[in-house]
Amino acid sequence: MDHTFLSAFVLLLLVLDPLGSLPIFISVLEGVKPERRKVVVIREACIAFGVLLAFMLGGQGFLALMHLSERSLEVAGGVILAIIAIKMIFSGGSEVYGSEGGREPLVFPLAVPLLAGPSAMATVLLLASRQPERLTHWIGALALVIVVCAVAMLGAGRIRKLLGQAVVTALEKLMGLVLTAIAVEMILAGLKRYFLGL
Repeated sequence: MDHTFLSAFVLLLLVLDPLGSLPIFISVLEGVKPERRKVVVIREACIAFGVLLAFMLGGQGFLALMHLSERSLEVAGGVILAIIAIKMIFSGGSEVYGSEGGREPLVFPLAVPLLAGPSAMATVLLLASRQPERLTHWIGALALVIVVCAVAMLGAGRIRKLLGQAVVTALEKLMGLVLTAIAVEMILAGLKRYFLGL
């Protein structure tokens, strides 16, 4: 299936899922000083964009250099997501993401793996490899999605006040369950492709 700029934007938006990640944004950013949050969000969004852009441009070469397959990327990503999801369900957000004590997140977990996660890496890699002649369109779509994610992160605190702590906690547990299912699906897909050659 060939993608357009709009379909690539929607696809990347669904994969990065900024609205579904709101409980995670809130739990991570609540440990950051309010006056530093904007800087942290912009920095993490730029890091995520840089990682995904690098993977879009050189992902196939990197996998070949390291003798890795997309199957191993799926399985490894599924394992990491499963660990994060289980901790989301059974513990508080600050315990999960190490943002306690006023420490600022740097790369982990906002930029990688929340925004630039294995599924996002695989998606940009596939877009670039299937239609390399439209690379500028994919870069533009990626940049626009990252801007949407940054706006969602910046507004996370206001949304928390609007919804209340109980709803935010419930959403976080729900997202943990969804992430668990996604993680299992990624692991099964990787194993299926490995053993059956699909």
